[in-house]
Amino acid sequence: MNYDKKTIRDIDVSGKKILLRCDFNVPHDKKTGVIHDDTRIVSTLPTIRYLLEHNAAVILLSHLGRPHGQWKQEMSLFSARDHLEKLLGIPVPMTTDVLGPDTKAKCAALQPGQVVLVENLRFRIEEEKNDPEFAKELASLADIFVFDAFGCAHRAHASTAGVADYLPSVAGLLVEKELAFMGKALDEPQRPLVAILGGAKVSDKIGVINSLLQKADTIIIGGGMSYTFQVAQGGTIGTSLLDADHIDYARDMIAKAKAQGVKLLLPTDNVVTQDFAADAPSRVVPSREIPDGWMGMDIGPETAACFTEAIQGAGTVIWNGPMGVFEFPAFAAGTNAIAQAMSTLENAVTIVGGGDSVSAVEKTGFASKISHISTGGGASLEFLEGLELPGIVCLEDR
Repeated sequence: MNYDKKTIRDIDVSGKKILLRCDFNVPHDKKTGVIHDDTRIVSTLPTIRYLLEHNAAVILLSHLGRPHGQWKQEMSLFSARDHLEKLLGIPVPMTTDVLGPDTKAKCAALQPGQVVLVENLRFRIEEEKNDPEFAKELASLADIFVFDAFGCAHRAHASTAGVADYLPSVAGLLVEKELAFMGKALDEPQRPLVAILGGAKVSDKIGVINSLLQKADTIIIGGGMSYTFQVAQGGTIGTSLLDADHIDYARDMIAKAKAQGVKLLLPTDNVVTQDFAADAPSRVVPSREIPDGWMGMDIGPETAACFTEAIQGAGTVIWNGPMGVFEFPAFAAGTNAIAQAMSTLENAVTIVGGGDSVSAVEKTGFASKISHISTGGGASLEFLEGLELPGIVCLEDR
């Protein structure tokens, strides 16, 4: 996939109507509309402001949740609109339909320097089906398509890829940043490249591990997925999370890493409990000797020190997935250690790749010291796998 895409800086937007695909799919209270995390809205503000400052009329497109073509008031974008108005300091009118009379009227009347938000696109089933007529009708509202919703880049929907068949299509500033950091980290990394993988299941990261074995110098594996690797090495893991269908795969990956000269680091000790609870009594045991009735909840202090040492010598670090049940403070030490180690690197490129990793690093307080925190969960994973992302492939090459 070519990462060198045209952006809004490469085209003249003055006097043009811009169809801007954002990602306002933010966690919120379904009753009050109060937004719990506005990261995705804030991340696209530079693109919106750039377009408005350069005399463009901006039509904002987004989805929220999974209404599957049904109109559900709790998935309306009104709370995102209200929050966006406060951030921008200007009125943000919102349509009462999706490609109905109100949408068409408000978009037709839109003037340069103004912005309008179209209601949740997934209220129309044609959006997720990437219906060509729906995409064509969306495209008819504007002169140029700008994609700035990296978290949706792996979806081939009407508003992420379909409209590009009918309009000149370029990247927004957020997508430009994502491609610059993630693309360079994979294709031209400062070495050594250290990849850290955590999370629950090996099956979720098969493609990522396969890809990174061809690119990384060191791969660190922690979190729930590490217990499958421990079984693959002949260890006992008690009642810890096990992806039983992928034990052979884990064994093969250990052998491949050795054959290819990639250093594969696995936990040597774990914090374990007998109950999955925030206040469960715990102890530290060797990783491959977890007793019956006990489950791993975090990497242990010896492992954290080993992983930290590997990170400290890195030129590039990519992290996807926590080291344990970081939601419980008692079992967040391993995840915190990774975040702290990354935060101390002065000349390295550090990237946190979406999903739970973002929540984890923000909880640690080290987020401001990370080079790049990706806004994409599934998109970041597919990017790391080396897969083509429909929302990126459709954009014009520079």
